[in-house]
Amino acid sequence: MKIDYKLILLFFLIGVSACNVGENNGEKLEVLPYFDLKGYMAESIKGLEDAKVTKISRVQGIDTTVVVTLNEEQWRDELDIFFEADINKSSLVTSYDTKVKNEYLIHDLLPNAKGDVKNITVSIINDEVHMVKVKIAKENTFYSSVTNAELYISNVTKKVDHYTIETTQKIWFLKPNNIKILGALRF
Repeated sequence: MKIDYKLILLFFLIGVSACNVGENNGEKLEVLPYFDLKGYMAESIKGLEDAKVTKISRVQGIDTTVVVTLNEEQWRDELDIFFEADINKSSLVTSYDTKVKNEYLIHDLLPNAKGDVKNITVSIINDEVHMVKVKIAKENTFYSSVTNAELYISNVTKKVDHYTIETTQKIWFLKPNNIKILGALRF
């Protein structure tokens, strides 16, 4: 059996170049082109440890209600979808159309751009955020997932008041899986 070293070298070079494709995704941008959702969320979860959260989880139509208190790390996990929706990456600088309609700042993924975050809508009144909505969709031949998340800020406490996160997943040949979480905070 004869080994073709040129072919092995070609596969090696393709593999190395494929590993470098996402390298700039972590690159820090000097000027953030879009709303700093990640930074906003990092500040928003501070001080929520004192809140009691009534959580209603609905999985495939079955509701479960619990009252919990979360620490900062648990809040980070609970609201991770908002951190995941960060679009301030060098690879996404020209991927979104930004509009302002009344009090809404809207970032929509452009039709030919690639990205999982399809939309971010932020309600800003008197320089204060009142609501954040995020839509994330992932799809390939065997799997699709759509997540809609909303976060509302109290006018009184200026902290998170309530939130909803709903995900529908569909795996080829299986029924869709639907999960919805509703959380209301009391201080």
